[in-house]
Amino acid sequence: MTSQPEQRSPVPRRAVLGTALGGAAAAALPGTAHAEQQPSVATGARGRPWKLRDTMTTDGAWDRFLRGQDLLWSKLPTLWYEGPFLGDGLLGSMIYQEPGANKIRFTVQHGRVQDHRPEFGSGWGTARLPVGHLTLEPAGTVTAVDWRLSLWNAELTGTVTTTAGTLTLAALIHDEVLAVRATAHGGEQVTWTFHPEEAISPRKIQESPPAGYTANPPWTERTSADGTEQVLQPLTGGGQTATSYRRNGDELLLSVGHSFPSDTAAEADSRRNLRRAGSYGTLRRRHTRWWHAFYQKSFVSFPDQRLQSFHWIQLYKVACASRADGPVMATPGPWLEPTPWPAVWWNLNVQLEYWLIHAFNHPELDALATTLRQNQEQLTANVPAAYRSDSSGIGRSSDMFAVREVGQPGTGAETGDLTWALHNVWLSYRHSMDKSLLRDTIYPVLRRAINYYLHFLTPGSDGKLHLPSTLSPEYPVVPPQDTNYDLALIRWGCQTLLDSAQLLGIDDESKPRWQEVLARLTPYPVDDNGFMIGADTPYAQSHRHYSHLLMVYPLYLVNWDQPENRDLITKSVVRWHALTGAHRGYSYTGAASMYAMTGDGDTAIGYLRKFFDPTTRYPCRANTHYTEAGPVIETPLSASQSLHDMFCQSWGGIVRVFPAVPTAWADLTLHNFRTQGAFLVSAVRKAGTTRFIRIRSLAGEPLKLRHGLTSPLTVLLDDGTPARTHDLGDGTLAIDLPRGREVLVHSGSRPDLVIAPVAVSEPGAAWGLP
Repeated sequence: MTSQPEQRSPVPRRAVLGTALGGAAAAALPGTAHAEQQPSVATGARGRPWKLRDTMTTDGAWDRFLRGQDLLWSKLPTLWYEGPFLGDGLLGSMIYQEPGANKIRFTVQHGRVQDHRPEFGSGWGTARLPVGHLTLEPAGTVTAVDWRLSLWNAELTGTVTTTAGTLTLAALIHDEVLAVRATAHGGEQVTWTFHPEEAISPRKIQESPPAGYTANPPWTERTSADGTEQVLQPLTGGGQTATSYRRNGDELLLSVGHSFPSDTAAEADSRRNLRRAGSYGTLRRRHTRWWHAFYQKSFVSFPDQRLQSFHWIQLYKVACASRADGPVMATPGPWLEPTPWPAVWWNLNVQLEYWLIHAFNHPELDALATTLRQNQEQLTANVPAAYRSDSSGIGRSSDMFAVREVGQPGTGAETGDLTWALHNVWLSYRHSMDKSLLRDTIYPVLRRAINYYLHFLTPGSDGKLHLPSTLSPEYPVVPPQDTNYDLALIRWGCQTLLDSAQLLGIDDESKPRWQEVLARLTPYPVDDNGFMIGADTPYAQSHRHYSHLLMVYPLYLVNWDQPENRDLITKSVVRWHALTGAHRGYSYTGAASMYAMTGDGDTAIGYLRKFFDPTTRYPCRANTHYTEAGPVIETPLSASQSLHDMFCQSWGGIVRVFPAVPTAWADLTLHNFRTQGAFLVSAVRKAGTTRFIRIRSLAGEPLKLRHGLTSPLTVLLDDGTPARTHDLGDGTLAIDLPRGREVLVHSGSRPDLVIAPVAVSEPGAAWGLP
């Protein structure tokens, strides 16, 4: 084993909090427009006032654009990963053929429905539990379907053709109510049946229950005076799940409630949801108002039709699966199917699930930050009793309340997952600059997570601090010490605590210790192939996870703006993918994002396309979902983040516009793309050239822009006056942009400042089964 050459400061300390995620800008990215240049900037006389002309301001424009991204079906899907899916962040439904029957299944699952027996672990004792499913049972044999899942309206509509006639269908989910409208024509008829499912962990497909586990009691059914049907599911560990449904003419409304520790509250909750919904039409009006406002917070368009559609479907998907006031996403999302993973996985899955919400400008979907804020006492209880006075952690998987003990360094345990999850919350802070998030969640929880590590760091004969044996997630060999996964998280955590304390005005007594750790922590173990798994543990067998490369992505501690590290980054990523066999979908999305950091958009898109290649073992599925041994929601969502990384990056305190756009994508439009520093970026690329960049500051943070434009530059504030700028070299410009103001940057004469969809140059089939 060798070690990375020691640097004076692995993560340089800075006074500006916004630069803690990477090094200072050093050199321009190769293969992009960011060539070394010293641009001149227009100054002096007041310019003409300017304003963007946004063509995406009407419902009609959005309806037309998103209609081109819709999923379509001309044949009946037979599997969950082929069919339409609906959700509201809590209740979820997949629609596909009832296995082995001439029926159409509407699954009924809910993100809050779980068991409450932690003594049996997250796979069984606190697992997400099935609720049931509806079946639509036509009189004739189904011969065809014509379905559209409208993204704009978040609604499934279409027809079912049978040997007896036709059924016209519409369905949506809103406010924890599944609303379905089915109308029969010809000799058809509408018959609905609800099928409760056994309240047992879906993990039963892989293994038997643990010793001592007893089944939950059977459900009971009853009908109220108003015709509402209820299925009541008591739980051995306390709590209740209640499903209420009623039919009125062609309409059926269904709601699920879950309560704990109350054994009865779910009944009232589910009935109240039905009363509040009213009718399909009433609920639909509220539903479409929410979704129409939701989409208009940001816009992106690029010329690859199938990928563009996929990208917008992921935004729809994450909004179906998560809301800030709901539970953190489990690995299957709210669409529970047979799976070994009916819980929240903290060693990669939950992190990848939430990355895309930032650039899409949807902080209201961030249930991860909410979960860590609300469950701080549980995070403390997860560490061994001897360390609870000052430490917190979480094990590999948990329920929605973060219930899972964490092992300790020295035993080969996986210990860094809470710190990595806090990096997501840090990204939420950086994209919003909401200081309360920093003060109330990140600082106190990260302080305790890093304290847990500090109990185990010990000096070696080399004078460096070393960490005893810990696991690099999913790698089968446990290093004897100094696992790179944890070293990267310790470095990031200590630097972030120092920066956060400064910003919050806290004179923390632990500050000298954090500084000491940054100065003395052992360098990352490396060998001739790049980053190792850990000390004396080379990367020697195929590994789907990039846990050993966390310092490169997403932490950016070792990054492309550090010329001395470029060779190390390159050979590490090449080596990671040279050993094939274990790679899965997120192996390709991770590599795509790493190459996007280097500015190599063509290699990045090449890796991303592997995720969509049907000849790979685990490709993206027909409805854009993904499965290995069961549903795994994070991988498609991370593919959208890979696209974001090609379009715009903001690590290291620099906003990089179009840093890694594939050569084939000559045209690209971004609008209100949110970056770190709480900036909203709008930019248009035509014929392979950036035409203009508009940035709005939401928080008044320092703006450093790597623009990719040629000299001379025009930089104007929204009233037409020249902005104060400073050329930082390497194609980077510092711009004085007060909070609430906008700046326009372009070269040459003023271009048309139009935000509009770009023309498709790479046609592709719709998702679904068109």
